[in-house]
Amino acid sequence: MSVTAVSLRARWRNPSALPGFGLSFGFTLFYLSAVVLIPITALVLRPWELGFDGLLRVLGDHRVLAALRLSFGAAAIAAVINALFGLIVAWVLVRYRFPGKRLLDALVDLPFALPTAVAGIALSALYAPQGWLGEPLMHLGLKIAYTPLGVVVALTFVGLPFVVRTLEPVLADLGNEEEEAAATLGATRWQTLIRVVLPTLSPALVTGATLAFARGVGEYGSVIFIAGNLPTVSEIAPLLIVIKLEQYDYAGAAAIGLVMLAASFILILTLNLLQAWTAKRQ
Repeated sequence: MSVTAVSLRARWRNPSALPGFGLSFGFTLFYLSAVVLIPITALVLRPWELGFDGLLRVLGDHRVLAALRLSFGAAAIAAVINALFGLIVAWVLVRYRFPGKRLLDALVDLPFALPTAVAGIALSALYAPQGWLGEPLMHLGLKIAYTPLGVVVALTFVGLPFVVRTLEPVLADLGNEEEEAAATLGATRWQTLIRVVLPTLSPALVTGATLAFARGVGEYGSVIFIAGNLPTVSEIAPLLIVIKLEQYDYAGAAAIGLVMLAASFILILTLNLLQAWTAKRQ
């Protein structure tokens, strides 16, 4: 009897906990189609009701371009900030024991549990010109609330948990052996960080930053209260989509959503391919 036949008989005698491949695969396709593929297909097809010229007219509007530029630019800046400080937070939570660690660990998940509107109101009150942090910053000539800088602050707040929670299991598995070996060979702390720690953490760090970026691009509730929502200045693309929906311009709203979907998908796909290429080289 061939090895393949033995393997098939073993699988038949020891079925998995889930149903067979055909049923499981069919359910997977049905669920993904209902939840992901059908809504995305509707989003892709709806803007073409305007025609190609109408689509270009909507996307070429100065207000739309400014909103897209702010959404993607602020999300990218927030993702970079979270990549840096999220690494430090994850390192402290994994490598050190100190009083209040559980409380600090719970605070990291607060943006997940807190309603985005509540987060936006809290950030607005905090960074407003009369707020606890806004007033001292105003004396320094730095205005946060109701400016594009406020959008960056809000997106940094909501994106931090993605980086920290992605890095924590990788840091926990990393251990101290590689760092101790590098120190034994005479490497400085900076050399150990650059040549030993960061190469191992880079895939998880890029993944967490990408998730934070994707969340930031579509963020709405925590941003509208602190942004000021001035057209072409501090108006984000999700708010512009809501405005068009309120005006019953569904095709125009779908056109903006299509651009956001395409740009986010291309970026995430590029980063995934880059990670796969890096993993092959290691």
